[in-house]
Amino acid sequence: MTLAIIGVNHKTAPIELRERIAISREELPEVTRALGDVPGVAECMIVSTCNRVEILAATESPAIDLTGFLQEHFGLDPALLKAHIYEHRDQQAVSHLFRVAASLDSMVVGEPQILGQVKEAYAVARVAGTIGGQLDHLLQGAFAAAKKVRSETEIGSNSVSIASVAVDLARKIFGSLAGRTVFLVGAGKMSELAARHLVQQGAGAILVTNRTLERAQRMADQFKGRVIPFDQLHEAASQADIVITSTGAPHPIFRREHAQAFLHRRRNRPMFFIDIAVPRDVDPAVNKLEGIFVYDIDDLQQVAAAHMAERSREAGDAEALIAGEVERFHQRQRTVNVAPAIVALQKQAEEIRQGELRRLQGRLGSLTAEQAAAVEVLTRGLVNKFLHHPMQALKQAARENDSARLDALCETWSLPATADRDSETEISAFTETPATGQTTKNEDVTVNESTVAGRR
Repeated sequence: MTLAIIGVNHKTAPIELRERIAISREELPEVTRALGDVPGVAECMIVSTCNRVEILAATESPAIDLTGFLQEHFGLDPALLKAHIYEHRDQQAVSHLFRVAASLDSMVVGEPQILGQVKEAYAVARVAGTIGGQLDHLLQGAFAAAKKVRSETEIGSNSVSIASVAVDLARKIFGSLAGRTVFLVGAGKMSELAARHLVQQGAGAILVTNRTLERAQRMADQFKGRVIPFDQLHEAASQADIVITSTGAPHPIFRREHAQAFLHRRRNRPMFFIDIAVPRDVDPAVNKLEGIFVYDIDDLQQVAAAHMAERSREAGDAEALIAGEVERFHQRQRTVNVAPAIVALQKQAEEIRQGELRRLQGRLGSLTAEQAAAVEVLTRGLVNKFLHHPMQALKQAARENDSARLDALCETWSLPATADRDSETEISAFTETPATGQTTKNEDVTVNESTVAGRR
């Protein structure tokens, strides 16, 4: 089985390409199931955010063409996608996923949203039936590592998000935001974060619109704002000095002719659009108008870069922590992979024990239930003590990836040395936690699967 991640992100692809392959929340379950139906794809999930679209898959062969799935599904020119796509396999894929979940690969390092987005993608895949034991184990490890980064470093202190960066940019454009009218187009999490930052900076009236009126009302109630019906979007927009737009629309909702009308009604007073949607909500042609300023998600990268210097030391500590967690994950995986050898060793010892008990049954005579139980406890205890050192040697060789020693040990006892997919259940008792080394069961991440199912 091969683990693979392919995708594009804000580092490798411009927004013009990212918006062409962006997958909405409503579409994600269907696209995930379609990916799971590709021959040779055993397990999969898709992460789609404003900054990245990534496929994570366990495939039966390294030759499975995941890039071809993106090309075919979105009707892309292979040469166009090839110039911007990246691919990670096996150990590199594990490391990449852990870094993404811990927000070390984000536009704004340390932003808290990406972990929730990866968890949501995981929940969608579980509901779609495309997550199995291998990816489940991997995702649990990634979530645990991300949590450790948050709790053991200061990378998340003074939390920075795309929304807060956008507000910083607005403050640089206008100076003080006191008394400025703000129009939130889209009542999602990003808009809520932006609103909180704007209120903290003294923004005046807040207008809110959303296709779902109830969501717009809830957002407006939080900030003592006013709801604008979505069908009155263009009539109301000219009231705003700052428009922060983040919808899931497949095409721009603000075009050049709309912006010209806004300027006319505002008597050419400047207007600032912060477009944090992918696909973009504002046609790039709007930015060519005198008095209109438009910044999209890629433009925010320049502001985000200023925060990197402040976080460089914490980011370095987090990188080192993630590297350690990735290595511990691989050690645990190698321990799982030696499961058939350990199971076979246990089976051999049990067959010998049972055989000896049968051979001595005549000499032992008729035993009482208490005596039979004592013999059972005694013989099992002897077998377990005998097996302790060989089993520890097998697991240690696996953890250290010492294939020569592992082969020698397996040859000594005529044991298999390779794992099959069903062996993970059998060896679960030998899996160790990274923090304590004590045996444990994997914990499920908390996700609201009923909510995800409702979006299908």
